[in-house]
Amino acid sequence: MKKLRSQWDFGVATVKRDGILRGLGFTKEELQRPFIAVVNSWNEYNPGHIHLRELAERVKHGIREAGGLPFEVVTTGVCDGLVLKDPRYIELPSRNLIADEVELNIEANLFDGMVLLGTCDSIVPGHLMAAARIGIPAVLVTGGYMPNCVYQGRDLGVTEVSDAIGKVMEGRMDRASFDEMVSCGHAGQGACGEMTTANSMCCAAEAMGMALPGNSTTDATDKRRLWSIAYEAGIHVMRMLVQGVTTRDLITEKSIENAIITDLAIGGSTNLLLHLPAIAAEAGIERDWWKFFDEASHRVPLLTAISPSGRYYFKDFDAAGGLPALLKNLLPLLHGDIPTVNGKTLAQNVASSCVYHKDVIRGLDNPVTKAAGIAVLYGNIAPEGAIIKAAALHPGQYHFEGVARVFHDVDDAVAALRRKEITPGTAVVIRYLGPKGRFGTTAFAFQKELAGMSIADEVAIITDGRFSGGTSGLSIGYVAPEAAIGGPLNAVLDGDRVIIDIEKRAMNIGVSDEEIKRRQAAVDWKFDETKYSRFLRLFTRNVTSTAKGATWI
Repeated sequence: MKKLRSQWDFGVATVKRDGILRGLGFTKEELQRPFIAVVNSWNEYNPGHIHLRELAERVKHGIREAGGLPFEVVTTGVCDGLVLKDPRYIELPSRNLIADEVELNIEANLFDGMVLLGTCDSIVPGHLMAAARIGIPAVLVTGGYMPNCVYQGRDLGVTEVSDAIGKVMEGRMDRASFDEMVSCGHAGQGACGEMTTANSMCCAAEAMGMALPGNSTTDATDKRRLWSIAYEAGIHVMRMLVQGVTTRDLITEKSIENAIITDLAIGGSTNLLLHLPAIAAEAGIERDWWKFFDEASHRVPLLTAISPSGRYYFKDFDAAGGLPALLKNLLPLLHGDIPTVNGKTLAQNVASSCVYHKDVIRGLDNPVTKAAGIAVLYGNIAPEGAIIKAAALHPGQYHFEGVARVFHDVDDAVAALRRKEITPGTAVVIRYLGPKGRFGTTAFAFQKELAGMSIADEVAIITDGRFSGGTSGLSIGYVAPEAAIGGPLNAVLDGDRVIIDIEKRAMNIGVSDEEIKRRQAAVDWKFDETKYSRFLRLFTRNVTSTAKGATWI
């Protein structure tokens, strides 16, 4: 083992540091051990993170047993479901901030390795971006998903709760039943128990070898998470340190491809088209990852239908064999030889896995659908691509023709919906929500109100912002280039004919290229810095495009 970073000699500074640590109660012998950071995003306001203190203690036990000295440090951990009206601080700004926080904690203190604890949407990718950037031994431990609640004698998923809002507005569901649904729909600790961004990212991390087998499909209350995941993570980060294995050995072009293929096969979150390219960029891997997503979507089938794409939940996924069983079925399309955090290859990790429920986890010869769960669309308003969760569509939505109704703010679109101005055949365009325009803001509020309405299947949503991982229907996001940097989405006008063809991977307006250019020349939109804080101004000045993962320039 090379000389530990924590043992580098900085003269007086090293003496002062050791003196401070002795004053905190550490022995001289302990200070000769490797310093391992336990990077925890625990807080009391995020259900996916509220139990991470218990996991952190088991991680520290594993590190000590293996001869290391653990130090717990913290990062931001914002829950997407708790940010109320304006979620501009979450998915992208907080993700990039978290990556910077990890770097600052690790590099300022010259830790020798780290175990990263996170669960939810922006936290897991932020931790993995930092792991890729820093390049020291690291293992990811996530907190799992919350168990399902029972509502009127049946399992209830959290996306069903938000999807019911439109039903209440139309009078198709009484308020008392809805209140009962809300009160029991979220069962304590853990991420949302469906194929949302949090669980999709956890699956992707396991597929790329950065988390231990079973990490992504074990629920938050399962004690296996303490002994076979958290404790073992502490053991394995020390083994990686001894063997000289770093995140740059694990986060590679092959492992990113595995994560993308897995996201397609599970019908995962479209937000991974932001996060996985960002992780790759931090590892120094430059590539057109959206192109790979698109190419892979034509050959990777959907192997499981987890809500909101189907009737199963993550608890059913776990009971059927979990992600290891699905990866075993998917192995012919994966790089099985990639190394993982436990020292084995991916193929070795899944070799003994079994599928116990073949309707929940399908094989390549009997997929849910031959088409993948995510599609990349191209056309004259999305020359670099736009993303849709195809797994959450029904066949009647694969072709859409309608008329554009354009908004520059989600609130304005919601107000129009409530006034019943959005009618069947409308393509609702909500623009200037991308990273440069408005920090990658989500169109979630509009999509969820629409989802429960009777017109939901006959309306398309097109935005350069993003969506929740639990999005369903014709919800097309991440249009690139975004309108704020001159993308042709800024040329769409009310009344334009919109044509969407999922099978052809196409999205266009019925306007000539010359007319689009003429309209763009007349656009006069500028980002108003006076409306936003220094943090958000700093973000928009330095963020890259959506297609590049919205990392820092």
